[in-house]
Amino acid sequence: MKYCLECGTALVMKESDGEGQVPYCNACEMFRFPIFSTAISTAVLNRDMNKILLIQQYNRPDYILLAGYVNKGEDAETTLIREVKEEVGIDIVAYEYMRSLYFAPSNTLMLNFIGVADTEDLSQVSAEVDHAQWFTLEEAARAIKKNSLAETFLLAIIEKLNAGQVQVNSNPVTVGGTM
Repeated sequence: MKYCLECGTALVMKESDGEGQVPYCNACEMFRFPIFSTAISTAVLNRDMNKILLIQQYNRPDYILLAGYVNKGEDAETTLIREVKEEVGIDIVAYEYMRSLYFAPSNTLMLNFIGVADTEDLSQVSAEVDHAQWFTLEEAARAIKKNSLAETFLLAIIEKLNAGQVQVNSNPVTVGGTM
């Protein structure tokens, strides 16, 4: 970021207590911290937690996890529930936050979840998804887009599932992230 988003003045680097060198606007007398998008990705599991739903989008052959941007004023959990419903018509009955990673190509902080689906029915897949398919854990590891953030998340999730380290909350999920 080279210019202040509020007034357009060129930013200078200035020491901020505990933050190091941070862009600063002399006109506004304010530090301007970097801005980035926030999105979720989720490994949607069936109730038995032995299958993962992967999708293809935008006429690309690669399988990926379901993902979407967090809207202004929306929490990540609500985004998770909304995106899965919008893309494949499935309700999430439980979820667990896994980890976050920054994705530089789109300047996006990705928040990764596991979500448990109420059904394996794929009859309500939206037009923004070219294809959706359930895979066993092993099949999903082979099918996911190689050398991608989705693969990084998926392989970590499969490792945790195989080690019995996933403990999704089975309480009912409602929009707003309340369980």
